[in-house]
Amino acid sequence: MNGLQIHHHRSSLVILWLALGLTGCVSVSGGLSRGIVQAIANQDDPTIVRDGAPAYLLMIDGFIEDNPKNRPMLIAGARLYGAYAAAFVEDPERAGRLAVRARNYGRRALCLDYPQICKKEHQPYDEFLQQLAAVDEGEIDALYTYGLSLAIWIQTHTGEWNALADLPKAEAVMLRVVQLDASYEKGQPYLLLGVMNSYLPPALGGQPEKGRAYFEKAIELSNGRNLSAKVEMAGRYARMVFDKPLHDQLLTEVLEADPVDPAMTLSNTLAQQRARKLLDTSDEYFLE
Repeated sequence: MNGLQIHHHRSSLVILWLALGLTGCVSVSGGLSRGIVQAIANQDDPTIVRDGAPAYLLMIDGFIEDNPKNRPMLIAGARLYGAYAAAFVEDPERAGRLAVRARNYGRRALCLDYPQICKKEHQPYDEFLQQLAAVDEGEIDALYTYGLSLAIWIQTHTGEWNALADLPKAEAVMLRVVQLDASYEKGQPYLLLGVMNSYLPPALGGQPEKGRAYFEKAIELSNGRNLSAKVEMAGRYARMVFDKPLHDQLLTEVLEADPVDPAMTLSNTLAQQRARKLLDTSDEYFLE
């Protein structure tokens, strides 16, 4: 699979990164940032978010500049920069630059207390896993953000094989998160794990059935309210295994659902937009 083929998946990940980036951010940011992030997550007009988010990103940069060891602000910066880069930036080069900033903030947030993880990022995989095992539940927000920002960086650098080589590390981080708390953020880590395992076809190492199990876990933990999980399951798993009935069923459920939900309204709204596009092309896709 070349860079162009991998890049084809980017549009379907818009809803995923917003869901992962904004939902969790509400719980880890304090004061002013919590209120603004909550407002963004509950917004049902994506255009307002696209136009207004840059000002907030600059504000976060300023807060971090004044207090570079403020973990909640570093986490907020990592998640929002990553979500914005993947969701609203059309230019791949610019998206890549923003994702680098997201990853930098995510690394700094976790490595304030776990510097060895950052030192082992480019070392053998087993050494990296040893450092992950040392992270305890008290740092789960920073750990999750670290893995999320790494995944976003990979997604915005899909033309670089060294980026794909970091995919197992991003997966290992999310597995550690669910090991620490299986219900963290109502199953968001499972959604990301589902994408990671259905990112590549089986011939290139993908594990779609494992991905399906992760998607189903994310749906279960959100009581079916995480519409992004259903759309990703349809667009990734169902299309990969050529299961049109499952594909259309999932997307129909998304379109019939009420998108309004605390901290998920924006991602659910975007999920419905994506669901409509996938369903409109269903007959054409499954005839290929």
